[in-house]
Amino acid sequence: MRKSRTLLATLSLALSLFTAPAAVRAQEVNTGGVLTTYADIAQAGFEDALSRAKELETAVDALIAAPSEDTLGAARQAWIASRPAYQQTEAYRFGNPLVDAWEGRVNAWPLDEGLIDYVDASYGTESDTNSLYTANVVANSTLMVDGVRVDASNITPDFLQNDLQEAGGIESNVATGYHAIEFLLWGQDLNGTGPGAGNRPATDYSTAPHADRRAAYLKAATSLLVRDLAEMVGEWQADGAARAALPDLGISAILTGMGSLSFGELAGQRMKLGLMLHDPEEEHDCFSDTTATSYLYDGVGVRNVYLGNYIRIDGSAVTGASISDLVAAKDPALDAEIRALLDDSVNKLQVLVDRAAGGESYDQQIGEGNIAGNAAVQAAIDALMAQTRGVERAVALLNLAGVSIEDSDSLSNPEAVFQ
Repeated sequence: MRKSRTLLATLSLALSLFTAPAAVRAQEVNTGGVLTTYADIAQAGFEDALSRAKELETAVDALIAAPSEDTLGAARQAWIASRPAYQQTEAYRFGNPLVDAWEGRVNAWPLDEGLIDYVDASYGTESDTNSLYTANVVANSTLMVDGVRVDASNITPDFLQNDLQEAGGIESNVATGYHAIEFLLWGQDLNGTGPGAGNRPATDYSTAPHADRRAAYLKAATSLLVRDLAEMVGEWQADGAARAALPDLGISAILTGMGSLSFGELAGQRMKLGLMLHDPEEEHDCFSDTTATSYLYDGVGVRNVYLGNYIRIDGSAVTGASISDLVAAKDPALDAEIRALLDDSVNKLQVLVDRAAGGESYDQQIGEGNIAGNAAVQAAIDALMAQTRGVERAVALLNLAGVSIEDSDSLSNPEAVFQ
């Protein structure tokens, strides 16, 4: 957790260094320059996520070659280290159709983990909505999908992506990406809203039944993550499709991503829903108990795209013309207000990380009866909702069409959650 706080301190310093004087920022800003900065930050963010994923793959290879608590621990740390860079790219969802169509391959959740591997008896044996609820691919070399027998004898990246991901058209059949890997490294978190994360033993990769197939799955999923991230890096390069689409999508894409991640996705689906239900299954990184950090870097990512500043994992900065410049040119007071709202949400998300570092993980914070923890989570939700109102005011100021901000029943129609 100290790494997260150090990076935020570096980020705060860098943002102060790259903030232009008000008189300069109030000058006419070229929209094309804003889109170029936006694309440059996307490319840098995905490159950083790819770099961390390659480090994760190296750690996974070491675990498979010599399973031990030490190599398992190192792979877990590499997974944790891979998350902040990726989470900051989530601000590019919603406004960019190409990113949205791809995202489910790398960060889909929640998942029915019984599809992948063994689960505790408390998980149950069947689901009314998912015939593959306990298919356990690790233990079974064939499976039935919609009445068709599927050969699962060879667990490869292509098998995971083409045959298993969302098998049967069921979204919870998540077979690829960060959370499938997370489950294979930690196993189920059986602690509810009490302390403790998943506790998969290293022997699952050595002497336990199906250790070889479990290792093959972990290797395939990690290799596929690297491949998928490399693909997205290419989409943001000079000749990439995502960068090429920006002139048509325009500034609306940036504000759609900011508003939708802030409101419907993060404040609503990822946070308010779990808080309302006091349900640890509704936390994003539920196996590793590192959810608070992922939410923090979602918030940082939203701020990055507004300010046109991103601090790379090597400490260098990508910076340029920004939405902030466009807003400041027309209404400096609104720009200052939005900046303050973004800072406030990041600060309140940091509180959740600090509580986790102090021994109270996110699933404990949303636990029923945890008055202080619940209040801290609600404060972050409120801050994210407030910054969304700021985004909407920026949309109105810039007279933008085509901005559609994702909603969530947990925020706008909470009664529906319990129906």
